[in-house]
Amino acid sequence: MNYGTAKWKKKRLRILKLDGYKDRVAAMYGKTLEANMVHHIYPAVEYPQWAFESWNLISINREETHNKLENRKTGELTDLGRKLQDLIKPYQNWRKQSYGTYRQAESDEDGSC
Repeated sequence: MNYGTAKWKKKRLRILKLDGYKDRVAAMYGKTLEANMVHHIYPAVEYPQWAFESWNLISINREETHNKLENRKTGELTDLGRKLQDLIKPYQNWRKQSYGTYRQAESDEDGSC
């Protein structure tokens, strides 16, 4: 994907604004970080048809969060990146839902509090 295009720059800015320039993944862990990057939940290389879909884009902090989601050498998703895909399914308007934190989601799944 070409991240230098006007179309991508406009979409990136729209998503950052939509997410209030907050790292949405860090927020799932109860942390507050400024977002300075937009990440594809389902990688654009594998799912080019979803490259510009708002539900597939999430604001993150490049330095703190991006390497936790994706192996920068191989481009493969990490366990956390795959967990994000488990939480956010294609075409789901996840911004209108409350996920709490990952810890809460994991507790809900196994029945613990």
